[in-house]
Amino acid sequence: MKEFNAAGLAEFNGENGKPIYIAHDGKVYDVSESKLWRKGLHMKRHSAGRDLTTDIQAAPHEVDVLERYPQVGILKKEVVEQLLPQALDWLLKKVPMLRRHPHPMTVHFPIVFAFSTPIFIILYLITGNKSFELTALHCLAGGIIFSIIGISTGLYTWWLNYFAKPLKAVKIKIPLTLSMLSTEIVIFIWRIMVPDVLEIMGGASIIYLLLVLSLIPMITIIGWFGASMTFPVEKA
Repeated sequence: MKEFNAAGLAEFNGENGKPIYIAHDGKVYDVSESKLWRKGLHMKRHSAGRDLTTDIQAAPHEVDVLERYPQVGILKKEVVEQLLPQALDWLLKKVPMLRRHPHPMTVHFPIVFAFSTPIFIILYLITGNKSFELTALHCLAGGIIFSIIGISTGLYTWWLNYFAKPLKAVKIKIPLTLSMLSTEIVIFIWRIMVPDVLEIMGGASIIYLLLVLSLIPMITIIGWFGASMTFPVEKA
């Protein structure tokens, strides 16, 4: 039976008339006949020509669905798998969700806090209700804490699942996320030191407000490119 390495498997991605191959648990399957793998993309998320051993653990179907398709070879275990620290390798085998899920689970929190902070500030400016402004401060604190957690889990996921490759989305996300975190910290310290910064509108308060509002486009761009890695847009 033919033996594939990762590079060889990647050639069978359904493009230019090529068959559609995927791998699971060391076995390579030809899923070209599956309507769910048209154009080499499954559910607009999983690309052909890859080892989906980890991905399939989160699938809504059992592994035996692959037995409907012919096995055309075996996948050679990459040396990179052996580069994991022994303790981490053991932990991932015991708790497979740690390979994919830490970042998606934690990244929702900085997103919601980054949106909530300017929304509550706007509500304060409209109503004059000080409790909205205080809520914005609390959201900002949560945003700082969970941005740090999100960055940590993001770097972990990038290293573990993408081998720290300089992907376009990552090259945009990392500097922009660090900029957003820095902005959050500046706003937070400013608000703590000057509690009435928005009481009277002036040059300083306008700059403060613009910094707060800048969180919306920053988190939107970060979220968009993050989603593009998990749910790639199918090209026409």
